[in-house]
Amino acid sequence: MQNIKILVVGCGNMGASHAQAYHDLEGFEIVGLVSRGNSKHVLNEKLAAQYPLFDDYAEALLISRPDAVCISTYPDTHESYAIMAFEAGAHVFIEKPLADTVLGAQRVIDAAVLAQRKLVVGYILRYHPSWVKFIEKGREMGSPLVMRMNLNQQSHGYMWDVHRNLMKSLSPIVDCGVHYIDVMCQLTDARPVQVSAIGARLTADIPEDNYNYGQLQIRFEDGSVGWYEAGWGPMISETAFFVKDVIGPKGSVSIVADDASKSGHSDSVAAHTQTESIRIHHATIDSANRFVKQDEWLNLKDEPDHQELCNREQRFFLKAIHEDLDLSKQMQDAINSLRIAVACDESVKSGQIIKL
Repeated sequence: MQNIKILVVGCGNMGASHAQAYHDLEGFEIVGLVSRGNSKHVLNEKLAAQYPLFDDYAEALLISRPDAVCISTYPDTHESYAIMAFEAGAHVFIEKPLADTVLGAQRVIDAAVLAQRKLVVGYILRYHPSWVKFIEKGREMGSPLVMRMNLNQQSHGYMWDVHRNLMKSLSPIVDCGVHYIDVMCQLTDARPVQVSAIGARLTADIPEDNYNYGQLQIRFEDGSVGWYEAGWGPMISETAFFVKDVIGPKGSVSIVADDASKSGHSDSVAAHTQTESIRIHHATIDSANRFVKQDEWLNLKDEPDHQELCNREQRFFLKAIHEDLDLSKQMQDAINSLRIAVACDESVKSGQIIKL
């Protein structure tokens, strides 16, 4: 099979990781790196490569004539960049969220279908065996479920620059929340019916109509409920910033990441995907109300680091192209999690409960 010629657009955190995957994996050939600033030069040096460099995306598309495009830019460019790629006949790997509006996300999907090209959205946790196991074991806890998750980031230095730029278009509970909403929707097959959310603007460094702390709550048709909390900035507390567990009638399942939840790791991209161990608690009690079974601890041997997870995402992207995989469900899941997150954002700004 011929190599897939790929154009990398956005050379920061995730773009650099995806470019590393394309550089290392058989089956891909990088035909250009695109960014508005110096990051493309830094990435070329890191890869010890001489890939063509571009400041302008449209020019890069025209000159490099890629088979596929990797989009890791800020969310407000996702829709237009993806549609341009499809119109140029390229497949697209795009970082989450799919777009900065639900209508925009639908337009991207429509463009993929019209062009008959593959669209893969970067929901990195779907490629992590421990998160897959977490969801599998959580589903065994019965119904309804209580799902509790957060990822607060005490960001400073470079990461605070990244977060401030992200908040020019999206709030933390949308940009980051789509990951964990996607997990909740996998834990329960029930339809989400209602959301409510709160938020606070804790800094003047972001747009007046946005907020850097938020918490969302989702009700599902089967009685399941879930909450997610996300805060970005130098003022955010690192106390209990890494919570991922699910509770059901039969017990609970929790990700216990002692290292990833240490002080100083909250804004580390590498730590966000760590699981380390999974604790399974069984609710069954005897006639004296004593627990019948001790808690189980699962320590999976396959604990990929952040770069290996990006490699796995790109192996799937390559497989989807070569084997013509049907990605309709993945695309629908991506727009569904975004629709819920945007409804939560509406709830913050309106102060109202939103029916879905």
